[in-house]
Amino acid sequence: MNGKQRIQAALAGEMPDKRPVMLHCFMAAVQEAGVSMREYRNDPEVAARCHIDFIEKYDLDGVLFDVDTALLAGAAGAGIDYPENDPARVCQPLLDDLEDLNCLRQVDISRNARIQHSLEAVRLLKKYFGDEIYVRGNCDQAPFSLACALRGPENFMMDLIMDEERALELIETLTPLTCQYIELMAATGADMVSNGDSPAGPSMVSPEMYQRFAWPAEKKVCEAAHAKGLPWLLHICGNTDLILPAMNTLGCDAVELDYLTTPELCYDIFHERTALFGTVDPSGVLALGTPEIVEAECKKLLEVYRDCPRLVLSAGCALPPNTPEENIRTLVRCAHQS
Repeated sequence: MNGKQRIQAALAGEMPDKRPVMLHCFMAAVQEAGVSMREYRNDPEVAARCHIDFIEKYDLDGVLFDVDTALLAGAAGAGIDYPENDPARVCQPLLDDLEDLNCLRQVDISRNARIQHSLEAVRLLKKYFGDEIYVRGNCDQAPFSLACALRGPENFMMDLIMDEERALELIETLTPLTCQYIELMAATGADMVSNGDSPAGPSMVSPEMYQRFAWPAEKKVCEAAHAKGLPWLLHICGNTDLILPAMNTLGCDAVELDYLTTPELCYDIFHERTALFGTVDPSGVLALGTPEIVEAECKKLLEVYRDCPRLVLSAGCALPPNTPEENIRTLVRCAHQS
């Protein structure tokens, strides 16, 4: 089997010849390539080459293309800060209030240069790897997270409590933007699409609020991906134990969760139909741990899923740029030799 076939097997519930690996590695790939983050986010050929070199160096099975968490917010009109050597971030929320959302209904993200950059980079990756490596195009923020970015976290959290109907209207207004990104990414030839919705996790809101505000929009985005014939993955950081049952009703093909979520609970809830991407700690274990610690943590997760094919071993979130080479190689070795 090649890398693409291994990940396809994991998604289909069929045991591959080796456990596949896909890493959220754009910062580490940029660091190893010796280019700046500014070059990475401005030139799709540079961005694609960073990932190509990283994939081939570490013998990974899939490539996750990501830029930062401010693509959709910037395309919608928020102020974005672009550091030379760090990912871009929202520095000025767009909405002072929820009185008029018409400006968002007019947004066409296909006109945005940064959106086009990400699409072109994925096209280049797909052209290079063909059907050998599984290509996942990340489509930035799910609608709940995008609403949080455009309002600012403090204002948005207050909206959820004090102005529920308008908060829902904002999320519903933003859902077509995320769905449009899914549709644009599907046209690149990507094998899978994904979105992040970390502010919707229990670290920020209650499980009841997740189901009321975030889940319906995630469901629509999932359906948009499936309408294009693509599997969809949802990423949420933090300890997601309390919302795993609700996530399991979305119909998503995979979830990407981090080390704070209980692996045994992931297995119990997801193993029959949903693949798990994760859940090795990217900072405390992969960036700061020893190869022995990395191996021990990988083996724990592999043991939980020993009889289940629906696992793609990875870090639960983005690898820090200073992640040691030996630790990455240890993770890959543990997966491929299991």
